[in-house]
Amino acid sequence: MRVLIVFYSLYGHIYRMAEAVAEGVREVPGAEVVMRRVPETLPQDVLQKMGAVEYQKAFSHIPVCTVPELADADAIVFGTPTRYGNMVGQMRQFLDATGKLWAAGALVGKVGSVFTSSATQHGGQESTILSFHITLLHHGMVLVGLPYTFEGQSRLDEITGCSPYGASTIAGNGPAIRLPSRNELDGARFQGRHVATIASKLAR
Repeated sequence: MRVLIVFYSLYGHIYRMAEAVAEGVREVPGAEVVMRRVPETLPQDVLQKMGAVEYQKAFSHIPVCTVPELADADAIVFGTPTRYGNMVGQMRQFLDATGKLWAAGALVGKVGSVFTSSATQHGGQESTILSFHITLLHHGMVLVGLPYTFEGQSRLDEITGCSPYGASTIAGNGPAIRLPSRNELDGARFQGRHVATIASKLAR
């Protein structure tokens, strides 16, 4: 049973969350995890000016995802930063290239799940995941979020990401301002385990 994690990360926050999701997947017997990143669309000189190049070296070893790989997975967990309450353009462009998969019904019945990050506490984390779900529903995927059995999303002793729609982190504006907290990483780990568990049951 294969779980594919497809992400876009600019300064590494989503990559750290993706690693935690992968850890959760590996806790489920028989689950294989594959990590992929979507193609970058920003020119190298722009990334350099944004100060992102050094941070992206941390995950440059992750292969770039191809569209056909989506059909080979039993579950797909997507990770994207928030841009004005929606997914990043890089992820949108990648998903817009999945028309042949949609026409063939290649993703129907597969588990789909989403995690995200935003610069601020109310920076569109929930709307990003919910609007992402629309694409997954058009593909006929079975949506999986982050249930309240992950008790970390109910805590009041700290400012933290995570909602019933999926794990999330508050990144701050720019590189290395705030890394994912232990609670946020725990939420991502829980989500990965939850997705793999459901996908395993569906595969049987």
